Amino acid sequence: MDLLTGFATILVVIAAGAGLAHAGVLDRRSQRTLGEIAFFVASPTLLLVTISRVHLESAAINLVASSVSLGVVFATYAVVARLRWRLSTGPLLIGALSSSYVNAGNLGIAIAAYVVGDITVVVPALLVQMLLVQPPSLVVLDRITGRGNGVRAVARRLVTNPLTVAAVVGVVLAATGWTLPQVVLDPLELLGGAAIPLLLMSYGAALRLSPPLGRAGHNGEVLLASVLKLLVMPAVAWAVAAGLGLDGRALLGVVITAALPTAQNIFLHATRYRVGEDVSRETILVTTVASLPVVLLIALVLG
Repeated sequence: MDLLTGFATILVVIAAGAGLAHAGVLDRRSQRTLGEIAFFVASPTLLLVTISRVHLESAAINLVASSVSLGVVFATYAVVARLRWRLSTGPLLIGALSSSYVNAGNLGIAIAAYVVGDITVVVPALLVQMLLVQPPSLVVLDRITGRGNGVRAVARRLVTNPLTVAAVVGVVLAATGWTLPQVVLDPLELLGGAAIPLLLMSYGAALRLSPPLGRAGHNGEVLLASVLKLLVMPAVAWAVAAGLGLDGRALLGVVITAALPTAQNIFLHATRYRVGEDVSRETILVTTVASLPVVLLIALVLG
């Protein structure tokens, strides 16, 4: 019953965003504004406070499962797409990221809060993606498109990315055991409380405003990325985590995190570098729409 209540809560807020978009209250610009407020202010504060309270030792298995599942799916897409469609490095990389880079920082926080009951379960996946996967990926994209200065440009993005900065500060606090003064913690918690409703309403508006599927001519690549993202990745995460002895809510959190849809920032990278835009956009839409029933099934089986 708690799981169904959690999903009902999420769906109501998503529906509110979709309804506002349908009524014309939210358009593309205002939908992005909601997401940007969450990205630059609400989500970083929520992540910082959340990560600072994580017991890093107990998150080790989650970290391994997240890393292995991401790596397996990324490599599978790269091999299959290279052999089947002879893709060049740029589109191949964007497609592989679309199949494996989960939306842990946005929708994942909401689902973890209301379905698993613990948003710390998404932290290991966030750390792997933001600190280990994104930097080298951007280096490759910089070099093959002639944009930026490779490592220097990526370093600049890392130190100016609010989610990355918040994650690093949170890890430092968790590792050292330091606690923030209450006068600092209280406004951070207040701002962080806005993250989930902002993200869900922005998501609902984006669904209502999204273009029709299947018109870009990359249906095979989108299908491959979506199947890997929604079915193969959570299956691998379950096998690794269960094999290492994880069970209960901890196991549920790992598998649900792996079943989250493709992160929207993959499309941002695709548009900036002008590679793989159609595949990333359509994969995000497909996995976003299909992830909720997949996550619900996982929650009913493992919860």
